[in-house]
Amino acid sequence: MTPPRPRTLRPVRMVRDRAYLHYFDPGGTERLTPAGHAAGVAFEDALPAREIPSYAGQHHTPGHYWAATTDRMVGYESYLESKWMKLLDFDPELAAFSAQPFTIEAQDAEGAWQHTPDLFVRWRDGSALLLDVKDDNRMHVPAVAQQARRTAALCEQIGWDYDMVGEPDSLRWATVSWLAGYRRPLRAGKDLTSPLRRLAQKAVPIGELVSFQPVPELARAVVYHLMWHHQLTFDQTRPLRDHTHVRAADLRRPA
Repeated sequence: MTPPRPRTLRPVRMVRDRAYLHYFDPGGTERLTPAGHAAGVAFEDALPAREIPSYAGQHHTPGHYWAATTDRMVGYESYLESKWMKLLDFDPELAAFSAQPFTIEAQDAEGAWQHTPDLFVRWRDGSALLLDVKDDNRMHVPAVAQQARRTAALCEQIGWDYDMVGEPDSLRWATVSWLAGYRRPLRAGKDLTSPLRRLAQKAVPIGELVSFQPVPELARAVVYHLMWHHQLTFDQTRPLRDHTHVRAADLRRPA
């Protein structure tokens, strides 16, 4: 379900050398927390801190991504941001993520500043990562670099990791974007999961694995689904082909 449309967060009066995180909780209630208390907040469940603009002729392409990990829709501001959502969703260590999770309102030696990060990531071990997604050509723009530096310093104080990312590796993106088409729960072909996993107890090429089934086309879709959910492992450093070897792994996420 698409989360409720957020309101506009109201700015707060800052105290020198302090930072606050302004956000909406899952129920849509406006919240404000000092950065020193932020580590205890489940920002992966927060609603977007600001509206994502959508209008004819805009440069970016906004939309919504269905996350298989959490079974919920997450809004994105650009196609590049949606790429990183898919990459995160594919990561077996991901617990949850949210978009535009909060607005930072802070003041430091350089003056007052404000920033709404793109993605908040919660890993299965409880640690967190804050991500900003930028076009590669904007990475070294002074204002962007300053924003990243300030945000990274704040994350270090809180105990989170921080990164600013651009266009992902082309090979990894090609693999993940293809498998993402098979990430949704199985309907047809669900009964093939166990037989395919049994046949893949030893490494076997995808083309050979699907040829064992009466309807190879259906079996192939199930194989890709199992690969997305890490129930079949494979070499992710090489292009995905019919001769790619897959092997059954211990179950980590439900199919």
